[in-house]
Amino acid sequence: MSTPVDAEQAWRDLQRIRVPQERVYDEIERCASGSPGATYATASLMWLYIASWGLRLPDWASWLTLGVYVAVLGSLAVVHNRRSRIRLHRSRHTWRSFVTFVAGMVVTCAVILLSGWLVRSLDMPYGSLIQATVSAGSFILLVGPANRWAIGSLRGRGADAASEGAGRR
Repeated sequence: MSTPVDAEQAWRDLQRIRVPQERVYDEIERCASGSPGATYATASLMWLYIASWGLRLPDWASWLTLGVYVAVLGSLAVVHNRRSRIRLHRSRHTWRSFVTFVAGMVVTCAVILLSGWLVRSLDMPYGSLIQATVSAGSFILLVGPANRWAIGSLRGRGADAASEGAGRR
């Protein structure tokens, strides 16, 4: 048995569903390319932490500094996540989001290690400040394009999922 389907009504229903979905994607893209406050705050924290390496702190103070750094980064992530106006389940994170996170981690660690090696090999004064500046600068330069690349596939993926769902019926 099949029920008759009114094509005009089906089209109106699809448009009614599609418009809020487009708004969700617009909001995600706005957040990805929007205000760089969280990026600058993260880079500032990174700069402070790496610059503290040059202070030659005792072990307990180094571990305390690391703990404070991780705690402040974690609280920054929580505050930024709560500030986001939309709550999505799967459509917010794709394989690109995961690849961007891992690649960002690898690139940031590589820049920190390479700049540290360069500073030590050239025996530069204030080496930790140079290392911190290079590392935070590379983080700022790379995070914007990486976020836009990671978020860029969501709109197309949502359209593919909508057409798949319509094809099953």
